[in-house]
Amino acid sequence: MQFHHHGYVSTDPRVQPAAGVGLDRPEELPAEIDVLIVGSGPAGITAAAQLAQFPNVVTRTIERRDGRLVLGQADGIQARSVETFQAFGFAEEIIKEAYRITETAFWNPDPENPENIVRTGFTPDDPQGISEFPHLIVNQARVIDYFAEYARRAPARGDVDYGYEFVGLEVGEGEYPVEVTLRRVSGYSGAGINTVDSKISTGEEFTVRAKYVIGADGARSNVRRSIGGSLQGSASLHAWGVMDVLPRTDFPDIRKKCIINSEAGSILHIPREGNHLCRIYVDLGETDENDGGKVRNTPLEDVIAQANAILHPYTLEVRDVPWHSVYEVAHRLTDRFDDAATSPDGKGRVFLMGDACHTHSAKAGQGMNVSMQDGWNLGWKLGYVLEGRSPDSLLKTYSDERQVAAKNLIDFDLEWSTLMAKKPEEFDSPSQLRDFYVQTAEFPAGFMTEYEQSMLTGGKEHQALAAGFPIGKRFKSVMTTRVADAVDIHIGHHHRSDGRFRVYAFADASGERLARWAEWLRTADESPIKRFTPEGADIDAIFDVKAIMQQEHHDVDIMALDELFRPLSGPFQLVDYEKIYAAKPGDDIFDQREVDRDGAVVVVRPDQYVSAILPLDAPEQLGTYFESLLLEQ
Repeated sequence: MQFHHHGYVSTDPRVQPAAGVGLDRPEELPAEIDVLIVGSGPAGITAAAQLAQFPNVVTRTIERRDGRLVLGQADGIQARSVETFQAFGFAEEIIKEAYRITETAFWNPDPENPENIVRTGFTPDDPQGISEFPHLIVNQARVIDYFAEYARRAPARGDVDYGYEFVGLEVGEGEYPVEVTLRRVSGYSGAGINTVDSKISTGEEFTVRAKYVIGADGARSNVRRSIGGSLQGSASLHAWGVMDVLPRTDFPDIRKKCIINSEAGSILHIPREGNHLCRIYVDLGETDENDGGKVRNTPLEDVIAQANAILHPYTLEVRDVPWHSVYEVAHRLTDRFDDAATSPDGKGRVFLMGDACHTHSAKAGQGMNVSMQDGWNLGWKLGYVLEGRSPDSLLKTYSDERQVAAKNLIDFDLEWSTLMAKKPEEFDSPSQLRDFYVQTAEFPAGFMTEYEQSMLTGGKEHQALAAGFPIGKRFKSVMTTRVADAVDIHIGHHHRSDGRFRVYAFADASGERLARWAEWLRTADESPIKRFTPEGADIDAIFDVKAIMQQEHHDVDIMALDELFRPLSGPFQLVDYEKIYAAKPGDDIFDQREVDRDGAVVVVRPDQYVSAILPLDAPEQLGTYFESLLLEQ
């Protein structure tokens, strides 16, 4: 963590100095808003947290509840999300309070006594080391709390405006083309299927105008309805009961994630944070599409009884149930992620994300995780466009990228939830479910997203220079040594959610190519630093450029490297010593990620996805890459 570069800091260094709109943020909604976010769930709050790093952008997040979410229905935190939490500065804190999944136990009918279940095997959660971060379980409400706190500490001092309900919108013309109708409400609590709306009172309707609107208002999204969108797909005609319980039981794996398949049905068992709480998904069988959703009225007692039938010969005594629900699995995807097809100028002004775009089962723990990536993807892009860093054509990449990601999610979850609902005799082999779980582990962990070539994602003609950093996929970190202070650190952990591009310059053995590349980037008129950094800003305000040396850190002389890697920052023009890293002997990043020993340049966009691989001896290609993406300053 860096601080003191704007003067001595004796208070909490995580609270950044207020700037721009954060200097005098009004309590009431202004009449004109740059970005209006409808909904403060995982998607909306992530976008809000990212936009809070852009102090010249007026962002407001409205939520119809009276206050913070108390009980969230989502709880699975995949490793990619923990990488995201690291970028937003709270990975360590949330790991401490979360339950950590290290392995999954599989239970099946006992071949000798099929009415009983027996443990048939374990699988480690991440045997391939796809991330240095763990798979966690923690309440969605706490995730939202952490993002909200990050936004409040950021320069724009973002916050959630509670007690506002979205009524409708119309897209017209002008600087603030979206006219949004809202009304004040009180009496709502909960979210999604947990919403409680007793004793509701409503105030008068009023309008605000916005440049952009984000609909993060759930599966029944009114924002989606207002732009003529719909969710399309099908229901599986299979029901599950889900309950958070405080149990007493003789089931030996109560504190492990379990996938249980018995003659009475299936259970997905998830231990929760705090040591005592568990979430149990209980198979309630097939449903009749003509009964008007009768299964949703299944009493809690019946769900508990079914759980005990599946767990036989073990018993589950439920002492308390903080939350429960019954739902029918459906897989649906919106037909549009923005309103470009209907807006007057053909440009997207209203964007959808999270459950407003995609709904599916809870079995793979994907809903909250994918929604947060929706929010981060769009958040920084809106910040760039509204601060004049990028053309508005950048916003089209949101729909192009996230619609494909959502479609892949729906396809995966359909296959996974179908397997979970099978009877023992329907499997091709006793290990079919476990084999699928192991073989597809990288997808639910969040690491199979791969963005296609676009104005943002470069071509693969130089991919061989850094084969272990696939273009379009998230930057997979490796341990390195920071040369100035000899601290071992994952190089990717310095990629914070500050809206900057990361440019990693992997040095050639002699360092001669690196020196020429750095001098060009620092001095040439064609350099992206010269062209796209705002006047008066620090040299690394847009591009965080780091050197990774092949030598062991004691053999690197930081004063011999180009001053690009020792930039001056802040009003006192202090030297930043966190730009030069060395490969670790025995865990060499060049070997781990197949980086060419003649050097390479890896460009990583603000949301941690690799966007270009370029040769070190052709620095002008870096300028070419950014030409269509950024605007001259």
